[in-house]
Amino acid sequence: MRFGLNFFPSFRLSDMSTAAYYQQVLALSERADALGYHSIKAVEHYFHDYGGHTPSPLVLLSALAARTRRIRLITGAVIPAFSHPIKLAGELAMVDNMSQGRLDVGFGRAFIPDEFDAFGVPMDDSRERFEEGIAVIERLWTEDRVTHEGRFWRFQNVHLTPRPVQQPHPPIFIAAVSTAESFVWAGERGYHLMIVPFAGSLERTAAFVRSYREAWARAGHPPGQEQVQMSFHCYLAETHEAALAGFRRPVERYVEVFSEAVSSWEGRASGNYAGYDKVVTAVRAQTPDTLREGRVAFVGSPTEVIEQVQFVRDTFGEVEPSMQINFGGISTEEATRTLELFAAEVMPAFPDAAEPARASRPDTAATRSAAT
Repeated sequence: MRFGLNFFPSFRLSDMSTAAYYQQVLALSERADALGYHSIKAVEHYFHDYGGHTPSPLVLLSALAARTRRIRLITGAVIPAFSHPIKLAGELAMVDNMSQGRLDVGFGRAFIPDEFDAFGVPMDDSRERFEEGIAVIERLWTEDRVTHEGRFWRFQNVHLTPRPVQQPHPPIFIAAVSTAESFVWAGERGYHLMIVPFAGSLERTAAFVRSYREAWARAGHPPGQEQVQMSFHCYLAETHEAALAGFRRPVERYVEVFSEAVSSWEGRASGNYAGYDKVVTAVRAQTPDTLREGRVAFVGSPTEVIEQVQFVRDTFGEVEPSMQINFGGISTEEATRTLELFAAEVMPAFPDAAEPARASRPDTAATRSAAT
C-alpha cells in the first residue's frame, strides 16, 4: 500500500508566515522522500487562508523537484477553467522535465464562487471548460501540431514546447467530490481518481468509487491499473490522549478557514454544482470528533491509526491515502512527529502490494492513453 502527503495550506498569518509554511513543506518533503512515501500533492486555490497560500501548485512542485529524488509530485489539482490550455500544458511539461518524469497531473473544476467571480468565469460553464481544457492539453502533449476550434479556446497550428518526459504524457488524475457523474466520467476515460471523503459519508463515497471502477472496466481499460487517492487529515502521537489533544486546535482552524472560503455559496446556486449551496452548513458542522467518528481522519497512536487505515482499505479496496500532516498551523515539530511515526510504525503494517504497478507506471500511462 502506498502513502502520500497532501500540502493544503489552511492557516492564519497569526499562526505562521507564508514563507515559514513554504520552508516547512520543503523540509517535510525532503524527509518524506527519504522515508519512502510515494507522493506529494499541492493544491491550487486563491484569496483565502483556505488554500490561497498556494495559488500555483506548479511553483511549489518545481521547488520540491529540486529537493527530492524519487517521490512522485502531483498537482492536486490545477484548474483548467482559470488558465489557457497552451500555457498550462507547457508549464506542466516543464515540471515533468525538471522532475525527470515524476509528475502526476490532477485536474479539478474548482468550487468556490469567489474564485470564479474574480476570474470572470461563469460557474455554469465549469464542467464544459474543464473537459475541453483537459482534451486540448492531452492533444498538445501528444500531437506535433494542434489546431483547436472549441467553445472556449481557439488556436492554429501550435507545436508545444517543452514536451513531457513521460510518454505519451504524465498520468492524469481527476478530482471528484459529490456527483456520480464525475466518477463515471473519469473511469470511462481511463483517468485516475483523487477524492476527499471529508465532503461526504464514507458509504456514499465508497459507492461512487465502485461506480468509477465499474466504468473503468466497462470501457476496457487495463484491469487493476486504476489508481485512487484519498485525502485524510493525519495526526499521530505516542499515546491516544496526546493525539486527540494535539488534533483539536488545528482542525478547528481548518474548519474556520474552510467555512470562510465557502461562505460565498450563501445565496448562490449552480446547475453544475448540485447541492453545493448546502456546503456551508455541512462544513461548519464539522468538529474534531465528527471527523474521527466519521473515519475521515487518521488520529491516534500508531496502533490506532493502523486500524483506521485498514478500515479504509477494507471499505475502498486498494487506495493511496494522501495525508495532510501540517494543516491548521501545525508546528514543524508536530508534523515531523506524525511523518516519522507513520513511516516507522504504520507503513510496515501495509506491505506494498501495488509495487509491480508502480514499476510499470509510465508504460501503464501509454497503455491507458491508447485505450482511450
